[in-house]
Amino acid sequence: MGRLAALRSGSPGQPRVLALHGWLDNAASFAPLAAELPGLDLVMLDLPGHGRSAHLAAGADYTLSVTLNAILDVVDGLGWESFAVLGHSMGAGIGSILAASLPQRVRRLVAIEALGALAETPGRTALRLRQSVADMRALPGKKLRVFPDLAAPIRARMQANQLSEASARLLVERGVVAVEGGYAWSSDPRLTLPALQRMTEEQVADLVRGIECPARVVFADPAQSYLPDPLRRARAALLPDGELFVIQGNHHLHMEKPAEVAQAIGDFLNR
Repeated sequence: MGRLAALRSGSPGQPRVLALHGWLDNAASFAPLAAELPGLDLVMLDLPGHGRSAHLAAGADYTLSVTLNAILDVVDGLGWESFAVLGHSMGAGIGSILAASLPQRVRRLVAIEALGALAETPGRTALRLRQSVADMRALPGKKLRVFPDLAAPIRARMQANQLSEASARLLVERGVVAVEGGYAWSSDPRLTLPALQRMTEEQVADLVRGIECPARVVFADPAQSYLPDPLRRARAALLPDGELFVIQGNHHLHMEKPAEVAQAIGDFLNR
């Protein structure tokens, strides 16, 4: 794994919190929330291939094991024997897996807009493999989209994620790179490839039951189509020591409503 970049707020000696962002986002997605969470040593990581972190070498895949090892390299490098995890969307899914697999190190979990992993029905296994392999073989021929200025990718993020201009700008300024003719997304195009395999819902349930640390789950209302409200509530109910909060907003409510999210989780992370 190459260079990993991060943002950091607070100072050593305060409660240690590792923040993991969502798919195709970056560390800047936590900047509005960090301003509402004083008193934490908050490290906001650019996950591999995202933001200003390095892409994987040619031929490598963005698997769960690669991501987990990269995260553990970071916390080991920081000298953190134990820490809390704050995750959004994909980062909340990764944080769930991290908490379940390392109960002796992850002392608290805050999961925003996800819990566990995206599940697949067993009957779609072959179809998923076929689609994934086809996309994998087609990717090298695709060209990166080049934007003439920052206004264009900011508009694109606003439209794709229902973000305010300020939130979209935060993500774009850390998520593009200057190229000939303007700007291109800095994230590795391989991140857009669908996973070859996913857990079943039964496996996800076992994973969530294995999260032993205290956990707070924050979901937006309305729910995302891939995690409808009955399912996300059923998953949250499996936590051995969990609390559920629902806040009216969109998928990036930690950016759009940071004060409300901080009110739900701030005291929890400071313990």
